[in-house]
Amino acid sequence: MATSKHNRRRSDRFRRAMTGWMVMPNGWLRWTLAAGLLVMLALVAWKGPRLRADAVTGASFGARVACSCRYIEGRPLASCKKDFEPGMELVMLSEDSTAKSVTARFPLLASQTATYQAGAGCVLEKW
Repeated sequence: MATSKHNRRRSDRFRRAMTGWMVMPNGWLRWTLAAGLLVMLALVAWKGPRLRADAVTGASFGARVACSCRYIEGRPLASCKKDFEPGMELVMLSEDSTAKSVTARFPLLASQTATYQAGAGCVLEKW
């Protein structure tokens, strides 16, 4: 009987130790995620206007280059992304073949449309 009582005490200590171990990382994980979120929010507040301006510039460049590629060179829209500069991987393209226009979007930040006009080439829409 003494052995079973001893084993029970040992298993209780082990269970408490493991419970404490499992709770602690969750607490640290929550604090780490909260701190990371605060850092991201501070970065967006600090660099927000610059980030938006860069997104508009990237979307404008993407729309104009893709429009020229599609309607002047006659290439398919899927191959026009090869003409983009490095760092423009997030820019998404869509076309309106009836209006002969290409829209480039930078998710959640900017969207620009360039339209082909005979004699003028691809022209960005006014902001």
